[in-house]
Amino acid sequence: MSTQVISANPTRPVSVGHGLPPGAIAVMLMLCVSWGFNQVAVKLALPDVPPMLQAMIRSACALPVMLLVGRLRGVKFFERDGTLQPGLAAGLMFGLEFVLIFFGLVFTSASRAAVFLYTAPFFVALGSHQFLGERLSKTQWSGLALSFAGVALAIGVPQPNVDAKVLLGDLMVVGGGALWAATTLVAKGTALRKAAPEKALGYQVAVSIPILGLASWIAGERITHMPGALSLSLLAYQSIWVVGCTFVIWFAMVKTYSPSKLSAFTFITPLFGVVAAYLVMHDTLTPVFGVAALLVIAGLYLVNKPDPKVTPDPNVPA
Repeated sequence: MSTQVISANPTRPVSVGHGLPPGAIAVMLMLCVSWGFNQVAVKLALPDVPPMLQAMIRSACALPVMLLVGRLRGVKFFERDGTLQPGLAAGLMFGLEFVLIFFGLVFTSASRAAVFLYTAPFFVALGSHQFLGERLSKTQWSGLALSFAGVALAIGVPQPNVDAKVLLGDLMVVGGGALWAATTLVAKGTALRKAAPEKALGYQVAVSIPILGLASWIAGERITHMPGALSLSLLAYQSIWVVGCTFVIWFAMVKTYSPSKLSAFTFITPLFGVVAAYLVMHDTLTPVFGVAALLVIAGLYLVNKPDPKVTPDPNVPA
């Protein structure tokens, strides 16, 4: 997600002139690779475990991992620090985000859903401007648009036969992207920013468990047989690494750097998903993917290109 860093003075608009440092870029690339493969992991486990149940099991298994890591780091999960209200709000949005995305996939195609889900950086940019005082330059808006075009090209042209159900699914996925962005903004612009990443994410994972469980029950999902070793290992990957580790790292990044600049990197995630599908599921790659990757890289360059007119603020991290 991408723009610039919040000033020490929250009432002063900040310009987004400076990109992320190399270390932050490396971490974001690692996160995007992990999230890209996660899509393949979910798909491979579907024959044994339905999607909403996967999401619930993932949250239920990830919560003790985060509690353990937080305890080892001395995090005080039950200390009164003003994070309860925004934490519960973020948890509600986190749970509903996955409900909308997975139910939306019932009505719309995976390719359309992937494109619409990655409208999240636009919501982050707009929200950062409205609520956090950030500003995107014309060049950086162009970079976001270019990266989005690359994602759309890599995923493929949407199917022409669009009816009311498909549009409903599209809207659900867009809603999921908006909730993803809203959760990021809540973590950046409320007392959650001062909380440890394990605590900030712990709220979301804990609240999402009953939400996802209820959604699974409403959908009539059930596990009809003992999942195989592959599905169990993929569930462990999703729970321990993706939610238990990478989501915590993401929230630590959100608290340190500009949410809109970070969000721009999420455009790369579906591209890594295509590569993972090629390596693991033997999907075919075409020259279109190369062009799409160049568009995404060019867009990220524009988003993170330093603005020579902007003087760095010594009070905020680059």
